[in-house]
Amino acid sequence: MEIRPGLHRIVAPLGERFVALHLFVGDHSALLVDTGIRESITETFLPYLSRAGIDPAIVRWAVNTHCDFDHTGGNGALKSALPGVQILAHRLDQGLTEDVQRLIDERYGEFRDTDGFDDPPETTAYLRSVTDLVPVDRVLAGGEEFDLGGRSVRVLHVPGHSPGHVAVHDPSNRALAIGDATLGTTVPFADGRAAFPPTYRDVGPYVDSIALFRSLSPELVLTAHYPVYEGAAAAAFLDESEAYTRRIDEVITDVLAEATAPRTTLELVRAAGSALGPWGPDALDYAVFPVTGNLERLEQQGVVRSATDAAGRRRWTSTA
Repeated sequence: MEIRPGLHRIVAPLGERFVALHLFVGDHSALLVDTGIRESITETFLPYLSRAGIDPAIVRWAVNTHCDFDHTGGNGALKSALPGVQILAHRLDQGLTEDVQRLIDERYGEFRDTDGFDDPPETTAYLRSVTDLVPVDRVLAGGEEFDLGGRSVRVLHVPGHSPGHVAVHDPSNRALAIGDATLGTTVPFADGRAAFPPTYRDVGPYVDSIALFRSLSPELVLTAHYPVYEGAAAAAFLDESEAYTRRIDEVITDVLAEATAPRTTLELVRAAGSALGPWGPDALDYAVFPVTGNLERLEQQGVVRSATDAAGRRRWTSTA
């Protein structure tokens, strides 16, 4: 639907969740933010253009906010349908945006050796089945402006969830399309139930990105997997996202203070349990992503220290 002049939010199914694509339309050009999975393009986006009376030929650019499959998996389908469109991604996420095996190994399999944590085989099989990656046409650094005709939008580099995460700022509508750059206190299912933890990875850059969003005083914060946040709700979402990073610090330092031996990140996550959030055991394990980021920051602050054991597991202890 068109939620502001020239700003369209297009919501596509994603299993029990959804993924929202955002289309910025000007007088002569349009820019798409994220492509979802293959079916997001073929079954939702292209039919939407037809219903909305938008000429597909004006869609000149597609910005991938980051490398995750549910934001890039439709790249191939979009390129097949609209050969003239340029696929854009930040240079720090480019390799994983173009190569599904690298994405699986380097991003989703990051904790395979250090913690014994990995996606289940059925999740990896699903990822492969809905993902069509193609080479990126243009590499972003942040700061790029795109003239749509009558107005422009600007790309922001907002790392934290991934090193190359970007957002798109629409000053004319005071809107930010942020992908997964800010993740609240839980990623939801489509019906609002808690699905899994907010999987940011690098907490310092994540908090800095939230500060950047605040400085722009957005009226609309548009994420990929959450409702539209408007006015006071937008500010509250940013505030609760930052507050959650502090909550993890508190929970993890408490668990480590009570530990009688060094623990891996995944062991700390499981020991913290419901103190981290309202997820079942399988979903809770995905807190290994943000908790690792917090532990690395706490190590820089001298609050904890890490060591790698003979099995290759990174283990943490409190310095208190």
